[in-house]
Amino acid sequence: MQQQEDGHQPVGSHLDNTSTKTGQEVTGIGRHDPGMTTEFPEPTRIPVNGVELEVFEAGRQNAGNPIVLCHGWPEHAFSWRHQMPALAAAGYHVIVPNQRGYGNSSRPTEVTDYDITHLSGDLVALLDHYGYDDATFVGHDWGAAVVWGLTLLHPNRVNKVINLSLPYLERGDRPWIEFMEDVLGSDFYFVHFNRQPGVADAVFEENTFQFLRNLYRKDVPVTEPQPGNVWINLARMETPPGEPIMSDDELAVFVSAFESTGFTSGLNWYRNLDRNWRLLADVNPIIQQPALMIYGDRDTVARSERLTEFVPNAEVVSLDCGHWIQQEKPEETNRAILKWLDQRDVI
Repeated sequence: MQQQEDGHQPVGSHLDNTSTKTGQEVTGIGRHDPGMTTEFPEPTRIPVNGVELEVFEAGRQNAGNPIVLCHGWPEHAFSWRHQMPALAAAGYHVIVPNQRGYGNSSRPTEVTDYDITHLSGDLVALLDHYGYDDATFVGHDWGAAVVWGLTLLHPNRVNKVINLSLPYLERGDRPWIEFMEDVLGSDFYFVHFNRQPGVADAVFEENTFQFLRNLYRKDVPVTEPQPGNVWINLARMETPPGEPIMSDDELAVFVSAFESTGFTSGLNWYRNLDRNWRLLADVNPIIQQPALMIYGDRDTVARSERLTEFVPNAEVVSLDCGHWIQQEKPEETNRAILKWLDQRDVI
């Protein structure tokens, strides 16, 4: 597995608590708010794979040309608000689920219900719902991990891959969490989430607004690493680092969502990492689909030095930004994605 020193860049917004819409229903983001940069569609709830997913769509008139956008942690379908209209205008049927555990989608209680088999199965069932044999899949952060896993487990359902921030994860010969614990220690957040279940969950829930405000930042100064779990430290930080990447109203959507759901279901994705390692044991590790990998130059997630060994048809684009690529640099992200898709269509 490609290692990283800190995973996500501690990056979020400059809200104060008085401006947080704590009572806002996430489904209300479909109504236009003049404080937001773009209007977001109303969702529908779709039964798939034993759960229900809250799904947002754009470009339904482009049926037959699907593209599915998969968010990461701790995110929401709303993180793709800048990409949806651009992709719809370019002729795509844009499908953006809140994946299981997020927003108003189902939140199963069993940890193992969030392994790669379940998460990829949800996306396959979503294609079945719309009657699509395959689609282009786009992922950011944990969403990228799911798209890589989906492509390995269900290669016939994926025609192209576009992933942001998180490159292909080499499986290696040892379970990922076990390896991280030996190399990076018990405080490394992947390890902490697995070995101390419930601890980080409680801290994030006690400090939901502050955590998300401090997280969604850009131009974060480089500082010396502090003892402890980097994300717990960030959640308890009273003064946010860097600059916000979104407006107060946009941040309020994320805050409202996680005040409603808590963080445990999203953290359960991390708690399946070694299970995923075992589930992928007998899978062909080579991805043949055309792939676009978009990195942020200032993202702390490590790049893959051997990407094309596992994804031989991958191309790489780098943008001058941190971890929250599609929200920090929406126009540049859209241009990179659309240019690459246009070139693939010509081919």
